[in-house]
Amino acid sequence: MKLVKLKSQTFSKKIRKVREIKLLIIHYTGMQSMRVAIKRLVETKNQVSCHYLISREGKIFQMVEDNRIAWHAGKSKWGNLKDLNDKSIGIELVNRGHKYGYQKFSKKQISSLITLCHKLKSKYKIKNHLILGHSDIAPLRKSDPGEKFPWIKLKKKRIGIWYSLSKDKSLFTKLNKKDARNFFFRNLHKIGYRYFYKDKPSKTDKLVIKSFQRRFRSEKVNGQIDLECLKISDNLPKNP
Repeated sequence: MKLVKLKSQTFSKKIRKVREIKLLIIHYTGMQSMRVAIKRLVETKNQVSCHYLISREGKIFQMVEDNRIAWHAGKSKWGNLKDLNDKSIGIELVNRGHKYGYQKFSKKQISSLITLCHKLKSKYKIKNHLILGHSDIAPLRKSDPGEKFPWIKLKKKRIGIWYSLSKDKSLFTKLNKKDARNFFFRNLHKIGYRYFYKDKPSKTDKLVIKSFQRRFRSEKVNGQIDLECLKISDNLPKNP
């Protein structure tokens, strides 16, 4: 795998050990162009960086060494882990994002990402359930890599998690609205999502639901819990 060195000056000076790297976090750049994105990622004043950047042509740039802490995750949680910069490797994919004209990710870009993920997964013994999107770990403020990101394609290459649905609907159709809400969020808690209450509604519910939908039910991102969302959320904890 060929890497192009493109050094950012924005990272923590602490050198971390191999065993401290536990997660891969996938982002999109969300900028007007690759040039603008690179400028933002390398300049110290912006206080943001990543370990790897993948162009739409599939070229992989290494911007921060793996053993350094890049500033890509921000305030974040997953399972019992929080403030995930310390524990993760951040991968940015060049894409204008929702603000500037969200694009499909290119085949070359995803192919390079799969190659890179395999290398990092093997090198740091990263588990599939800890290969995540930015919106998974920060659902209240982030929507990347978004609903066009092909998680199912990555799963077919043994990267990340996915679900397998049965046709049985009986369990879910008997739930009233309150019980369905609590059932769904208890399942999300098992998967690793945070920033909500398991047993009572809150103002954050809709954003967390949308984050889940972008990842696992991308054809309908509306922040509403429906039968398919219930079935997917129930199945995912059984498919680590």
